Amino acid sequence: MVHPLEGRAALTHLGVIRAQGEEAARFLHNQLTQDFALLPSGQARLAAFCTAKGRMLASFVALAATKEDILLVTSRDLLAPTLKRLSMFVLRTKVKLSEATADFALQGLAGDVASAALGGPREPWSAVAQGEGHAIALYPADRQPRALLIAPAGQALEPAQLPLDTWLWGDVRSGVATLTAPVAEAFVPQMLNYESVGGVNFKKGCYPGQEVVARSQFRGTLKRRAYIVHGTAPMQAGQEVFHESDPSQPCGLVAQAAPAPSGGWDAIVSMQVSAAESGRLTLGAADGPALALQPLPYALLADI
Repeated sequence: MVHPLEGRAALTHLGVIRAQGEEAARFLHNQLTQDFALLPSGQARLAAFCTAKGRMLASFVALAATKEDILLVTSRDLLAPTLKRLSMFVLRTKVKLSEATADFALQGLAGDVASAALGGPREPWSAVAQGEGHAIALYPADRQPRALLIAPAGQALEPAQLPLDTWLWGDVRSGVATLTAPVAEAFVPQMLNYESVGGVNFKKGCYPGQEVVARSQFRGTLKRRAYIVHGTAPMQAGQEVFHESDPSQPCGLVAQAAPAPSGGWDAIVSMQVSAAESGRLTLGAADGPALALQPLPYALLADI
């Protein structure tokens, strides 16, 4: 039986911010949660852009095409405000920020197609040249290999036949959420497990929100984590989740959701760790549709 997550998807929900210039890497290093100063050309990283209070404004899969040309793939509904806010910090730094969505084709590769493009198993966020573009290894979904293909708009690509909803379901099953407008500023990176999936570097220098993110990690104050849930009712980012122990207030928030090919919906929910340990979870209200907790496909980095 063919796995539903197999083939190529056109990723029309994503856009590209381009950072060009001799100080592009240094600028992003000072603004995002990842180390760009030591990012080799032709490699990629998961990263977040945060407020001074450590709340995520956007998330990126960032590719260093060269040290002076870095591409930030982000949710299209956050691209404009993110570009505007990042531009406020450029000042005299030798970097030019621009929207470059029209300059690139973005495809999601899953299953055998992803394996072929990556040349076999790869660690997440590693990149492989594909013509004039790159295939970036993503976290797998139900053991299916996945990759993000970034290619110049003029490069000939095989047609995309995998429905976007199926690709987005794979995103959910991978346990790695892409931030979207309904949940902007709702989470510090650890609330989406970004420190456990390569999205935060704790050894680099300062960036907006760095003190909050580091304090959450090193003082053992992580009270919320991201989990995968399944339910029969439709779900969307921004919906509240409740636990039977306290029907008066939500215990979590849906970060990303998609319909499951076999029926029902799957979602990544950021919620209180205590709520995930036992008890009944419901969507939208204490008497809402039931949610079933699913196993995470990766290990969580322990508090330090």
